[in-house]
Amino acid sequence: MDEKVLFVEAVIDAPLAAVWQAWTTEAGARSFFAPACKIDLRPGGAYEMYFDLEAPLGSRGGEGCTILAVEGLKMLSFTWNAPPEFPAIRTQLTHVLLRFTEVDAGHTRVSLRQDGWGNSPEWQAVYRYFEGAWGQVVLPRLQQRFLAGPYQWQKTA
Repeated sequence: MDEKVLFVEAVIDAPLAAVWQAWTTEAGARSFFAPACKIDLRPGGAYEMYFDLEAPLGSRGGEGCTILAVEGLKMLSFTWNAPPEFPAIRTQLTHVLLRFTEVDAGHTRVSLRQDGWGNSPEWQAVYRYFEGAWGQVVLPRLQQRFLAGPYQWQKTA
C-alpha cells in the first residue's frame, strides 16, 4: 500500500538548540510560526498555533492539536488539523514529525514529515495546501527568523 506522505526539509542558519527552541517554546513559535500559540512540551500536551486571532473560537488555527512524542533536540511529533475552510477534514487530525539534525555548529537540518491523508478530493486539496504552507511559508519564515529577526505579524483588519 502506498501511503501519501508530505516531506519537506531545510537547512537553517542557526545552531541546533536555537532551532529546537523556535519549535518547542511559545516565544520561539511566535517568532516565526504563528502570532499566538499554546505549547505544553510533553506527550499529550497542547501544540496549538493560532493564526487568525479575530476568528471565532475553534477557527483560529490549530486548536485541539497535541504533542505525540518528544526527544529533546532531536524529534518533535504532534497532531495537526486542516484550516477552517476545509470543515469536513478539519476534525480529522494528521500527524507531523519533525527531526532536527546538527549539520555543524551554526546550521541545523529540519525535516518535516506529515502523514495520515485521505484520498477524497477535499483531502487532496488539504494536502496541496500544506505542501505550500510548510515548504513555502513556515520553513522559509523559520530561516528568515534567524537571518533577519522575528517575523512581524500584522493585525487583521
